[in-house]
Amino acid sequence: MGASASFYMSWCVCINVGLLCVVMVVFWNWRWRGGFAWDGSEAQFSWHPVLMISGLLVLYGFAAVLFRVPWGWSQKKIAWKLVHAGLMLAALVLATVGLYAVFNVHSTLNIPSMYSLHSWVGMSAVVTFAWQWFLGLVGFLLPCSAQRLSHYLKGIHVWTGQAVLLLSLAACISGINEQLFFLFFFFSLPAEALFANMLGILIVAFSSLVFGILSKADWRRPNANTNDEAAPVRRIFSSLNVKENVKEN
Repeated sequence: MGASASFYMSWCVCINVGLLCVVMVVFWNWRWRGGFAWDGSEAQFSWHPVLMISGLLVLYGFAAVLFRVPWGWSQKKIAWKLVHAGLMLAALVLATVGLYAVFNVHSTLNIPSMYSLHSWVGMSAVVTFAWQWFLGLVGFLLPCSAQRLSHYLKGIHVWTGQAVLLLSLAACISGINEQLFFLFFFFSLPAEALFANMLGILIVAFSSLVFGILSKADWRRPNANTNDEAAPVRRIFSSLNVKENVKEN
C-alpha cells in the first residue's frame, strides 16, 4: 500500500472517530444530563462538554492534520493556510463559548469555579490555544509578517499545537471522569457510566490517530518551494501592488 493510500485510510478513520465523539457527547448530555438550554440552569452545563470536545479536540485535530492531505500538496499553500487558520479560529470560538457556558452556570447557581485539576488543565489548553493562534496570525498571515519571523515561529507553532492537543485530551478525559464521580452510583457502572467511558476511549483513540498522522514523516507536506512559506496575505497584497503599478505604467 502506497503512502498516499495509507494516509487516506488513516485520515478517513480519524474523521469518522472524531465525528463519532461529537455524536456520543451530544447523546450523552441529551439522554442522561437533562438535555440542553441556555438559561443558567444545569441543562446549560450540557453545552460545556459538547463544545469543548467538538471544538478544542475534534475540530482542532481536523485542522492540525490538514497540511498532511496529499491532494493539497500540488496546490498553493496560501488557501490551505487560510482554511487551517479558519478552522482553528472556529475551534477557539467553540471552546470560548463552552467556557462561558460553564462559568455562567457556576455563577448563577453559586458553584465555585477553577477548583479542580480538570478546570486548570482545560483553562491552560484554551489560553495556550489562543496564544498559539495569535502567533500563527502574526507570524504567517498578516501582511507585515517578516519571512525570518515566520521561519523562527514555525517550530514554536508546531510544538505549541501538539501541546494544546495533549492538554485538550487531558482536559476532556478528566472532565468526563469528574462528571461521573458526581454520580453516587458510579461504581456500579450504570449505563451512563459505561457510555461515558466508551466516549473517553474514543477520545483517546482520536487523539492517537491525530498524533500518528502528524508523526509520520512520509505524510508531511514537501517544502519544495521555500518561498511558499511567506505570509499568504502579504503575498496577496504584493501581487495587487504589482498589478496596480503595471496599470499606472
